[in-house]
Amino acid sequence: MKVFLTGAAGFIGGSIAEGLVRAGHDVTGLVRKQEQAEALAKLGIPAVVGTLDDASLLTRQAKQADAVINAASSDHFEAVKTLVEALAGSNKVFLHTSGSSIVGDASGGHASDIIYSEGHLPEPTEDKAARVAIDNYVLESANKGVRSAVLCNTLIYGHPRALPRDSVQLPRLLKQAQKSGVVRHVGPGENIWSNVHIDDVVALYLLALENTPAGTFYFVESGEASFRDMSAAIAQALNLGEPQDWPLEEAIKEWGYEMASYGLGSNSRVRGKNAYSLLGWQPQRRSVIDWIRHEMMS
Repeated sequence: MKVFLTGAAGFIGGSIAEGLVRAGHDVTGLVRKQEQAEALAKLGIPAVVGTLDDASLLTRQAKQADAVINAASSDHFEAVKTLVEALAGSNKVFLHTSGSSIVGDASGGHASDIIYSEGHLPEPTEDKAARVAIDNYVLESANKGVRSAVLCNTLIYGHPRALPRDSVQLPRLLKQAQKSGVVRHVGPGENIWSNVHIDDVVALYLLALENTPAGTFYFVESGEASFRDMSAAIAQALNLGEPQDWPLEEAIKEWGYEMASYGLGSNSRVRGKNAYSLLGWQPQRRSVIDWIRHEMMS
């Protein structure tokens, strides 16, 4: 299958691109810089240089492809709109990448016992309303002849499979600890996130590419852990002392409002059934704590 993939130089996109090529697909990636295209070419992944604002490029590549995967941004509505319009009436697959901070509660590191499922989503907060609107637009494109799906990833761990790029959350904790010599989490660190290994993420995208029903939303998760437990595992891996609580205001100074409040300070507890029941997904890695302790530093 000929696949156009945005975000091919990123952690998620690059890993998906490598998995697609390994599975025998013909991939064209979108990257922002020529040096990124050259680095991907060495891995057997052709790429074009451009941005999500280049509507003519996106339209041309989407029309030439058998399927499109957006792994570049969960928040760029105009790019998504351009891709949907290019694919309308074709019954081609369009996989859009979202993130489970859409159900995050910005709790300041306090725990929650609320767990969301694919059929039980809350009204989005003001901070996340635009992202949820994009997700819904993608799902509704099934009515326009697009075999669309939203893959809503949780906290992703693991090493990249293509270019050396960091995932979003755990590297922030790690770098802060390496810089300061103290592992810190937001507030008491009792907040919990569902999580998934990057290899299992790639496996699900490959399954969805071949078999997703149109208009399907997937929570991508295979376990969960509190940030207190993850930060303790980081401290163990780095041979540092016990992790420390960090007031949200101080965490924001280090990581910014969005990352401190939602990426690291919220609860995002979800359960996904669609990947298992509709696609037969069987994740192989189910313990982020074991990965942190034994593989993160390798």
